[in-house]
This record gives sequence, C-alpha cells and structure tokens, in this order.
Amino acid sequence: MYELVQVAANTYYINSPSKMGVYRVSDDDVWLIDSGNDKDAGRKVQKILEAQGWKLTAIINTHSNADHVGGNTLLQNRLGCAVYSTPMENAVIEAPILEPSFLYGGYPFKKLRSKFLMATPSKAQDIAGAKLPEGMEILPLGGHFWQMIGVKTPDDVYFLADCIFGENIVSKYHVSFVYDLQAFLDTMDYVEQFQGKLCIPAHAEPTTDVCALVKVNRDKSMEILDKLLEICQEPKNFERILQEIFVSFDLTMDYAQYVLIGSTIRSYLSYLFDNGKIEAYVEDNLLLWKTVPTV
Repeated sequence: MYELVQVAANTYYINSPSKMGVYRVSDDDVWLIDSGNDKDAGRKVQKILEAQGWKLTAIINTHSNADHVGGNTLLQNRLGCAVYSTPMENAVIEAPILEPSFLYGGYPFKKLRSKFLMATPSKAQDIAGAKLPEGMEILPLGGHFWQMIGVKTPDDVYFLADCIFGENIVSKYHVSFVYDLQAFLDTMDYVEQFQGKLCIPAHAEPTTDVCALVKVNRDKSMEILDKLLEICQEPKNFERILQEIFVSFDLTMDYAQYVLIGSTIRSYLSYLFDNGKIEAYVEDNLLLWKTVPTV
C-alpha cells in the first residue's frame, strides 16, 4: 500500500485506498491528483515525493470527499503547494463541516464529525484559473458529488475519481454514494468514450476496458431503481424505504452508512419523481412515496 506505480512516461499513481495520481512536469516538478484520506496519507505522499527528489507544485482535488482531500492540509502547510478544484468543491475543501452537514441535513452530531466525513480545512483555488501543465485536461464528471472532475494527463492517462467503482465494491456495498443520479448516468455514458485508454478510477484497478466497469455500475443503478419501485408499491415514508433497502441488500447500518446511503436513496427517489415513475404526497404529517402505476 502507498506504492508509487509508473503507468506512462510521466504519469504515475500512488496505490492507496483512494488512488492518487502523480504527473511529472519536469525532472523535479510534479502535480498531485488528490491527496488521500488524512494527514498520515499526506506524510506518506511527502515521503514518496522526497524519495524521488520531486517538488510538489500543486494538488488537483477531483472533489471534496474527505478521502480525496484529507492530505491537503499537511502537504500545503509543509510544502507550500497550491490546491485547485471547482468552486462548489472548494467551498467544502475550505469548510469541511459542510460535507457531514449536507449528508445529515442539519448540524451533524459528534459521531458524524469524524475524519471519515470531514477533512481538515485547506485553502483552495478555482481550477479554471490554474496554469495547468501543457497538455493536461480537466474532465467534467458530474453525479457523484457537487462538481467532481477528472484529469487526463498528457500521456493519455485518465484519472476518473469516483465516477465508477470497482466490481468488488459494487457487489459488496451495492449502494455507492450518488448526489445526482441523472448526472451520474450521463457521466458513465461520457466515460465509455475512453474505452481502450488507460483509465484509473480512485476505487478500482487501472483498466483499458472501462466499458465493462461502466456496465457493472450502470446495472447496479438500474437494480436500485427497480428495487425502489418495488418497495413503493404501497405508500411508505422515507425511513421505512431506507430500512427496506438495507434489508434487501443485506447492509449493516451505522451512523455513516445512514447518512451516505440515506442521502443516495433520496437522490434516487428524486430521479424517479422527476421522471414520473413515483409520486410523493403528505398524509398524516408524513411525506409518503408511492410508485406510479404503469398503464
């Protein structure tokens, strides 16, 4: 774990729970793509870079989830590097309390104010104003989080963040976090265009067969939608729906899973509502969801 792996002339990744990209601009100048989940990850990154004699110029955060920005603070404080992301992600990078607050829907109680959901703050700038290494491209990868991006290096390597997950993760956890399901599905259509290129998702092994991985993720999304339509054949409130999702997929609820899966299922319900497949109404001071009968 935390090995540096070279995949092209100037492109590397750090093999870790959330894979980080490294692009070497010159003999001693590198850019980092994401920074890991905490200060310990930051220390390991610093050690790797120093062993190569590299200077860290900047970090590109694909999005603001704690496991992608947790090393920012240590690296920025020690090495003086810039941090870049998109405006909405930058808001969370600079004020990490926003992540558990958004997931919970109110001020998060203490069990949610942990490093798993809330990184330490760092100072971030808009990626639109960054002087990127020549040939590097920023890819729009909406759906998983607010304004998530990916990075294509000049070596034609695609870092895809959390727009798709590994088959082992999908089969084990079933419900991966999604903020905007329509955007998530659209992004998978977009990513399929990279078939044959080396793609490195943050939570899957590097692959040139990205279409196979997209299919696994898309099929699971369709399965969850079908399950919700089945659950809501009779009117149910959200807590009952969430309980039945956990039971259906044999999941174990804890505080973090309650907010992560709960937020995701709300997004799936919004998608079904917006597409006319489910209705919502208030009865006896409960918001109820019910599948719209097919004609």
